[in-house]
Amino acid sequence: MNAPADLSADLNLQATARALPKVLLHEHLDGGLRVATLLQLLKQRGLNAPEPDETRLAAWFSANAHAGSLEKYLEGFALTVAAMASPAAMRRVAIEAAQDAHQEGAVLAEFRIAPLLFEAHGVSGEAAVEALLQGLQDSPLPLLKQSGLIVCAMRHLPPSETERAATLALKYRDQGVVGFDLAGPENGFPAGAHKAALQRVLDGGLALTLHAGEADSAERVLEAGRLGARRIGHGVRLVDALNDPAKQDLVAEAQALGLHLEVCPTSNVHTGAARSIASHPITALWQAGVSLSYHTDNRLMSCISHPQEAAELLRHTPLTARDLLAMAQHAARHSFLHEAQRQLALQAIDKAARQGLGFAPN
Repeated sequence: MNAPADLSADLNLQATARALPKVLLHEHLDGGLRVATLLQLLKQRGLNAPEPDETRLAAWFSANAHAGSLEKYLEGFALTVAAMASPAAMRRVAIEAAQDAHQEGAVLAEFRIAPLLFEAHGVSGEAAVEALLQGLQDSPLPLLKQSGLIVCAMRHLPPSETERAATLALKYRDQGVVGFDLAGPENGFPAGAHKAALQRVLDGGLALTLHAGEADSAERVLEAGRLGARRIGHGVRLVDALNDPAKQDLVAEAQALGLHLEVCPTSNVHTGAARSIASHPITALWQAGVSLSYHTDNRLMSCISHPQEAAELLRHTPLTARDLLAMAQHAARHSFLHEAQRQLALQAIDKAARQGLGFAPN
């Protein structure tokens, strides 16, 4: 194939990636600010940015993402949390996150954050949640405000802090908080240490998703499922069980529990959970029949958008547009939003697929 043909094929691939209807289940608000917004918020708070303008700050994040160091990748969160530490800033960030999701083809979106992180900056957990919910309420995401907030606790902190985060999440259960998560460093901080708080969340009527199987083993995915999670943040180490006869029952158990993996391919490469998009576990897991979908995780830190994530998968793996549409269906069915909202999202996916990509829904 000659160069013009190669270019034409890649442009068609990018157009397909943009046109795909998307469901966003795994996006950290403090990892997804627009670069221009981050600069403005830092300036408003009298804080220094590592680079003085939008172009160079974007390059700084890109360099950190490709440094091959989790520590470098996480450096940006100190900036974003400090920049967001006012109710007005949080409302703005939530609005813009939903705007970006909408513009990229999302028909449903859930965003997550650890509100108690802002206490160190003088903002209460309640004020943080209320500002973020107000931002999502004011956002343009279509289909009857198809967005919700997941409250995160940090697993490396004492269980008493997880209890506080659980109390906060349950307080706003009927006001837009749709789920609860354990985030933060996984290796050495098992979810089981927070079992009491997680059970209280479930008993209170909130759904549970837990980061697991990214920096630790496949067994952590099943631990999360046994604790009541029905979605798993990342979960990519479950692939290790596919080729290990002694662990293949873990995959069967994950399927029996109805677990859905919120996979973030580009972020996984940046944090060292995968070597490349081409060799990323998403392909093997999907081909093995594991329910999963693809997400951005931290669009600022990884310098990625949802269409770019789709394009990378189409470009570097055997996955097709049909596969990505099916993943969107799986994601919509596993959303923590109400059934009526899930059905609206599924209808939008089915309609777009029939009209634009010749896909017959399952």
